Amino acid sequence: HLQLVESGGGLVQPGGSLRLSCVPSGFTLDYYVIGWFRQAPGKEREGVSGISSMDGKTYYADSVKGRFTISRDNAKDTVYLQMNSLKPEDTAVYYCAAADSWASLLVNNYWGQGTQVTVSS
Repeated sequence: HLQLVESGGGLVQPGGSLRLSCVPSGFTLDYYVIGWFRQAPGKEREGVSGISSMDGKTYYADSVKGRFTISRDNAKDTVYLQMNSLKPEDTAVYYCAAADSWASLLVNNYWGQGTQVTVSS
């Protein structure tokens, strides 16, 4: 399994911002596709955003387009998810995952502890 550690979650008011971090443990993110997923209580886990280390291509779910930005800091070997204009419906546990292709990322079934994001006034 490719183990990653998520951080940066917290409680924020609607309209606020958070930046999540995803750091690999025991490997580097080179040559992998990295994705952010989230799971809200009572709902299935869903893909939020992804980035390919190979060609820099990115993906965003329609629900976060224009509000979230995924990026990678090569020097720190860290992937970030900048979340702006947060809404209560963004409340969820956020997970990151890595795979050797977009297709493999979609069927990933190994998850870390995640980081809780709560958007509430």
